[in-house]
Amino acid sequence: MFKWLVPCPTALTPHLMALASPGSTPWRQSQASTQAVTPTESTLRRPNLRIPDPSKIKGRKNITTTTTTITPSTTTDVLCLMDSLKLPVPEDIYAYLLKECTDSREPIRGSEVHAHINRSGLKFGLPLANRLLLMYAACGRLNAARKVFNEMPIRSSISWVTMIAGYVHNDEPRKALKLFVKMPQSTSLDSTGLVVVSVLKACFQTGDFGLGKQVHGLVLKPGFAKDLFLGSSLVDFYTKFGCLEGARFVFEQVCRRNTVLWTAMIAGYCREGRFDEVAELFKEMGREGVKKNHFTMSSALRACGRIEDDGLLGRQVHANAIKLGIEMDLYVQSSLIDMYGRCGLLHDARRAFEMVGNQRNEVCWNAMLTGYLQKGFYGEGIKLMYEMKAAGLQPQDSWLKKVRLGCGDG
Repeated sequence: MFKWLVPCPTALTPHLMALASPGSTPWRQSQASTQAVTPTESTLRRPNLRIPDPSKIKGRKNITTTTTTITPSTTTDVLCLMDSLKLPVPEDIYAYLLKECTDSREPIRGSEVHAHINRSGLKFGLPLANRLLLMYAACGRLNAARKVFNEMPIRSSISWVTMIAGYVHNDEPRKALKLFVKMPQSTSLDSTGLVVVSVLKACFQTGDFGLGKQVHGLVLKPGFAKDLFLGSSLVDFYTKFGCLEGARFVFEQVCRRNTVLWTAMIAGYCREGRFDEVAELFKEMGREGVKKNHFTMSSALRACGRIEDDGLLGRQVHANAIKLGIEMDLYVQSSLIDMYGRCGLLHDARRAFEMVGNQRNEVCWNAMLTGYLQKGFYGEGIKLMYEMKAAGLQPQDSWLKKVRLGCGDG
């Protein structure tokens, strides 16, 4: 019954025939080992077989191995497959394909999906229309996005947010503001602040401070100004226009203030030259236990370099940066060089400058050079200029004039 399982003796190789012969030495050793070990104790061992490398086989030269790569299916492939099977494409498949085009920033494939939808005769639902609108806006095709927007019979808050944010993101803030003025007020309250954030950015880009204040008034009524996300945007808006009172008003209204909000306030006060207030905000932020980041440290160090306390507060901020593990950040390092240089602690400034190493940018070089020249170390400044040239940077003409004047070569 199982004869097919028994191999033919003639098929065995001569080596295996020698092993199988009862008179051979390996056969006797095998019998002795079989008698010594019971069947339950015997174990099977895997033969040590090695697959030879084709490139090392004698007489086999220039052997190359080929690998087949499987390319992922595109949106066109999916649609062609559905058409060949004569299957209608459901709305959720269209939405998924548009999402893929949005993520990969492929407007051409997205327009192909759009054309396929039109040919299929499928009536646009609001979610699919918003997905199509987002695809065009994210890919920078604002004319196509506006056409889809204008043809929408019903628009949700997402529709308005997408179109306005698309204009702002693609540097067309005036069109964003014109569209915002046309937006129904009922829709704006349902936008969860996303419209407001985009409009505030557009107001700053166009310099329209008055409209930004009106937008703030709109969110004050429903109480959105206490929202952390909106509060951070409003603080950033007011500080960029130099209106610290408005920024402070929003800041005090927000209940739970995070790192972004505190940093926006500190950077705003530092930008306006209110360095003592920066120091107070930094200390208050520490008392409230809010974690600081490299942007917070950079603004605080910039203020410390302009406070006349012989670098005392700057050293404390430096120690705080070391404790948080952000001392080696390039923003922090350049601010440390600037702070120590302005405080006259040139040895510490040079040490921070050397720690940057090959990552030094023009800001680091200028900060170190400023420290030398402001404190009258013109010889060190000249040496640093030669180092700048060796590093491939050209010192500014103003530095050269200042060195000549300082050395009496006017």
